[in-house]
Amino acid sequence: MKNFLIGGVPEHFNLPWYIALRDKEFHKKNINLRWKDFPEGTGHMVQALRDKEIDMAVILTEGIVRDIINGNECKIVQVFVKSPLLWGIHVAANSKFNAVEDLKGTHAAISRYGSGSHLMAYVNAENLEWDLQSDLKFKVIQDLNGAIDGLPKGNGDYFMWEKFMTKPHVDNGTFRLVGLSPTPWPSFVIAVRNDVLENEADSIQAILDVINKTTANFKDLPEIDEVIAKRYGQKIEDVREWLSLTEWSDVQLTSKELQNIQQKLLELQLIDSKVQESSVLHAF
Repeated sequence: MKNFLIGGVPEHFNLPWYIALRDKEFHKKNINLRWKDFPEGTGHMVQALRDKEIDMAVILTEGIVRDIINGNECKIVQVFVKSPLLWGIHVAANSKFNAVEDLKGTHAAISRYGSGSHLMAYVNAENLEWDLQSDLKFKVIQDLNGAIDGLPKGNGDYFMWEKFMTKPHVDNGTFRLVGLSPTPWPSFVIAVRNDVLENEADSIQAILDVINKTTANFKDLPEIDEVIAKRYGQKIEDVREWLSLTEWSDVQLTSKELQNIQQKLLELQLIDSKVQESSVLHAF
């Protein structure tokens, strides 16, 4: 039995992994895969990959592409969720801000530098034609719980996080949703450390085969909407909307998609230069 540790956010996108683990599907391939939650998100995961604390990660596309370009010795092996991530732009319920345009020049609460909440603040600012130097400021708040605690106290003015995972905190009056900012690329990919790929390519392929089989049937599982609603504290109508918008994948990022991501990161001055496709994507 070969041992692997995979990281990911504890969100509904990753429920197929929990199901495959519960049903011991990886054991059937002689693989002991263990899951580690990273509620802090992308920034924490890229550091864990660099530090060899985990072997692989289910991670935001833009975050891992940027970190690979900046020296993280990993590669993307496939897209996991091909639909865009719908980032909600949230303010505290007691905030004086009522529209996205009001947030120009204020502080975005981010989990950490290099995280999805950090990078998407740049994408949102560019979409609004803000000055990326003067109109963007940041406060590090670690994770969703940090925003729940911090925003009402003025520790950050707005917070970008996945719309549906944050919706319960809008419903209970902690946050107000003032806007949406979808990613212009597939939302999640699976990344693996280069040394693991070099030594255990067959096992990584077996892990992908298992999870792709699980995601192919995920929406057809009996009462899956009720399972998600209960597990993640969601309203059933929100879960059904999320399921209708979410599409998993079993293929690699295309050259065009990677080019678009690199171009956007370059325009936002989040990378210094583009790299060859082979430096980012692994082909089995």
